Amino acid sequence: MNKPRSICVYCGSGFGTDPAFETAATALGRILAENDIRLVYGGGNVGLMGTVAKAVKDHGGKVTGIIPGFLKDRELMFDEADETLVVPDMHTRKMMMFEKSDAFVALPGGVGTLEELVEQLTWLQLGRHTKPILIADIKGFWRPLLSLFAHMRNFDFIRTGFEVNYLVAERAEDIVPMIEAKLAHGSQTTGDPRLSQKL
Repeated sequence: MNKPRSICVYCGSGFGTDPAFETAATALGRILAENDIRLVYGGGNVGLMGTVAKAVKDHGGKVTGIIPGFLKDRELMFDEADETLVVPDMHTRKMMMFEKSDAFVALPGGVGTLEELVEQLTWLQLGRHTKPILIADIKGFWRPLLSLFAHMRNFDFIRTGFEVNYLVAERAEDIVPMIEAKLAHGSQTTGDPRLSQKL
C-alpha cells in the first residue's frame, strides 16, 4: 500500500497562540480531502480538532470522529462527521483510532495530544505495529520533544534495536507525501529532526 486510506490526526482542542497552527490544520484538512484520505480524529468541534475536521468537510472529504461520552459537551462534538463513534472511555477511543487508521500525525496540542503520540511511538517501538507516525513540527512546536528523544538516546534509554521511529515535517504540505513515501519504501528515520525529514 503506497497511499493511506485514512490518517489519524492528534491535535489540540485549543488553537494555541500562533496563527500558524490553525493555518496548518486547515491546510492538512484540505490536503486530506483532495487526496481522498479519510480523517480519523477525536471528534471535537473546537480548537485545531474542529479546524482540521471542518477543512476536510469543506473540501468534500470524509471524517470519522471518535469521542468518549464524557467529552461530548466539553469538546462540542462535530456534528458534520460522516461517522461518529461515542465510546465509553479514553482507552477505547485510542484503540479504535488506531484500528481505523493507516498512519498517524501529531499537530501541535497539549498533554492529551502528547500522550496519544507517545503511546503510538511506544507501540511501534515494541513491534505492535508498523504504521507511519509523523510529527508535524509547525513553527518548531515539537522541537523540545525531539530534543528530549535525542537526550534519551544519549543516555542509552532508547537503545539500538529499540529505536523511536518517526517522521518530521515542518509544513502541512509535506505530511501526506512523506507518509506515502514511507508506505512505499517501508522505512522510517530516527533521531535528529532535520535528518528525520529524509527517507
